[in-house]
Amino acid sequence: MSASGSESAHAALVLNPVKVDARRLRSSLTSLSKRHGWAPPRFYETSIEDPGQEITRRALAEGASAVLAAGGDGTVRSVSEAMAGTGIPFAVVPGGTGNLFARNLGLPLLDPDRVIESVFTGFTHRVDIGWAALTREDGTRTEHAFVVLAGMGLDADMIANTRPDLKRSVGWVAYLDGAARSLPGARPFRVVYQLDDGRLHSAKVHSMLFANCGALPAGIALMPDASLDDGTMDIAVIQPTGPLGWLGIWRKVWWDNSVLRRTRAGRRVLDRRGKENSIRYLRAGSAEAAMVAPTSIELDGDELGTAVRIVCRIEQGGLTIALPAGHDVSRF
Repeated sequence: MSASGSESAHAALVLNPVKVDARRLRSSLTSLSKRHGWAPPRFYETSIEDPGQEITRRALAEGASAVLAAGGDGTVRSVSEAMAGTGIPFAVVPGGTGNLFARNLGLPLLDPDRVIESVFTGFTHRVDIGWAALTREDGTRTEHAFVVLAGMGLDADMIANTRPDLKRSVGWVAYLDGAARSLPGARPFRVVYQLDDGRLHSAKVHSMLFANCGALPAGIALMPDASLDDGTMDIAVIQPTGPLGWLGIWRKVWWDNSVLRRTRAGRRVLDRRGKENSIRYLRAGSAEAAMVAPTSIELDGDELGTAVRIVCRIEQGGLTIALPAGHDVSRF
C-alpha cells in the first residue's frame, strides 16, 4: 500500500480479547510492521462500554495509517461504523463465531496472518456499508451501521434466544438452537413499508431483512443477488403461509439459492417452477418500515432492542477494505 515503507506509518489493531488470541495477533502485527518498515503498531481493546466505535475514532485521531478489527461480527460492525467514509484501509481479521463479513469478503478464515499481511502488501477495494436509523417507542432516534444485514422480528428473536455458551462450544451452529427456541412462539405482525419509489406496501410478516451482503456459513446464500459494491440493498420479506410455509423458506434459502442457482440447469428448474410466496426478494437503495408495535431489531447479530420504525440505506463505497494480494473481488 502507499504508506508501506514509511517509518512514520503505523497500524492500529482494535481487538476483542474475549474472541481472539490477543497475544498472537499483537505479535504478528508487530513483526510484520517491523519487516515492512512501519512504526510499531498501536493496540486498542474493546470493552462492554465501548465495543469498538470510540476506540477506533481514537486510533484514527492518533494517525493510524490502517486499522485492523479482530473479534466477532459485533466488533467488526462497531469498528466499521467509525471507519465509514474515512478512506483509511480497513482489514477484517476473522475471529468470532459467524465471521459473516469476512465470509462475504472471501477472506481466509483460518489464516489471520495473511489478512494482517494485506495491510502491507495487499490492495484496497471500496465496498458498501449499511445504515439503520431506529425510532424507539418513546420517539428517540439513533442510527447505527451494519455491514451484513439488519433484521427485524423473528430474525432478531433468534439472535436473542441463542445461548452464548453454545456459541462458544459449537460456533455458528448454535443459531439453530436459537431458531428452535423462537419458532414455536413466532407470530406474524403488521408492517407498512416503502422503497425508493415511495409507494406504500402493507404486509403481515414474521421478519424483514435489509442486507448489504448475503452469504451465511455452510455455503448458504440468504440473499443470492446481493453484492458488496453495487450501492443497492437486498431486502427479504418473510411471510410463511400455512403449516408447510417454513419448509418452503428453508427450501428456497438452502436448496434453491445455495444449490440450484449455481448451475445453468438448476436455474432453468427455478424458472419453470415460478415464484415462492413465503419469501419475497426486493432491491432498493433505501427502505423504510413502520411497525404497529415495538419489534425486536438486530444488526449483524447485535441485539439493538425494539423499535417502531426502521429506515435503512446503503452508503456505496463507504468502506476501504484491505485485501490480500491477488484476492478475487469479481464475486463481491
